[in-house]
Amino acid sequence: MKIIASLSVIDPDEVRKGQELNIGLPDAEEQSIDIPRSVAYIPLINSHDHLVGNWVPRAGDQRPYANSHIWVEDMKNSFSFQERSKFWLNDGSFDLLDPAALTVARLGAYKNLFSGCGTVHDHAPLQKDEYYDAMPIIVPRLYRQGHSITMGNWWGGDTPEQEMEQSNGTMPFVIHLGEGTDEITKGEFARLKEHGMLKDNTLLIHGIAFTPPEIAEIAKVGASLCWCPSSNYYLLGKTLDIAAVLEHKANVVIGTDSTMSGGVNLIAEFATIREHYPQIPASELYRMVTQNAVKALRLHKRYGALDPENTQNLLLIDQIEKDPFENLMELEMKGIQLLLVDGLPRYGDSWLLDLFPDADAEYTIFRTGNREKFVIGDPLEINDQIDAALGYHKDFPFLPF
Repeated sequence: MKIIASLSVIDPDEVRKGQELNIGLPDAEEQSIDIPRSVAYIPLINSHDHLVGNWVPRAGDQRPYANSHIWVEDMKNSFSFQERSKFWLNDGSFDLLDPAALTVARLGAYKNLFSGCGTVHDHAPLQKDEYYDAMPIIVPRLYRQGHSITMGNWWGGDTPEQEMEQSNGTMPFVIHLGEGTDEITKGEFARLKEHGMLKDNTLLIHGIAFTPPEIAEIAKVGASLCWCPSSNYYLLGKTLDIAAVLEHKANVVIGTDSTMSGGVNLIAEFATIREHYPQIPASELYRMVTQNAVKALRLHKRYGALDPENTQNLLLIDQIEKDPFENLMELEMKGIQLLLVDGLPRYGDSWLLDLFPDADAEYTIFRTGNREKFVIGDPLEINDQIDAALGYHKDFPFLPF
């Protein structure tokens, strides 16, 4: 079966009108469905999140912080941290297969699903396969990590140096770096290099303290930078020197961080960027959450571009704007018609689920606005479990119900 969107964004440099997309179902050669006023994209990639940290409201009463390390401690006294502890008490072990921890992490994954993401990178100590298998979208498990140079791997895992060695240069090595404005964070880039951790598989999260020459060096090495402006502005009042990043053509991706410090979701992240940097073309933002993210996270190329002949990965949304990239900037949760990841429908308008009678998954049906939606799994049950533990209803703005 094939579907035809009004516009299909093959990649950031190619848009086609009236393109047939083969979604690989029975009768694929015999039936085409025209979906007017729709735009097709490859699903988005959130390159930085902490899934267990997606609680609201934001934490931190002593802003702006000189660095995020101070916030990590201050956050523990916040309303959000204390409220979340009534459901899941973080004992410091970061065993995220603990039932309550897994439930909170899955909540964070749904945050990403409902904003059009097919993949989200969860920056945490590596977990067992069962953790990643439990997620409603792709959460990559092939990576190595460090929390930060200054704090080390306080949350688990081997030392950052050992984790970099274990990456074998083939998996991304992910680490917070330069998340601040003080001398401590300004010195972290030099320390990273001294310890041999600046390589082409390095993904540096935040980088507020980086100078233009340091950014030029990152670009020369072929490492990647993750830009999390909402979190940066909230905690520190400043963000990465994105002008220098674009000037030196460093590989830059976008991350939301968790809602403890970041915005509501990737849709909100686009809005923050457009507010502060309207000169950056929307097509470049799309590149950051698709092709650039595939490079940074060492993902298969099928997650970076739309494949009309074998469309196993698809984000189909309402067309509001004529320009497809500007259209993406106007995305709303209710406006997602279909999110298809690895051939399995994950979220969308309920009538489209009928096109997948053999989908091997359980789904929940709900209404948002005047539209009936389906979603893989049961995020409403997650919300109910949290409500039962708290004794009152908890509203999460990244859920569309």
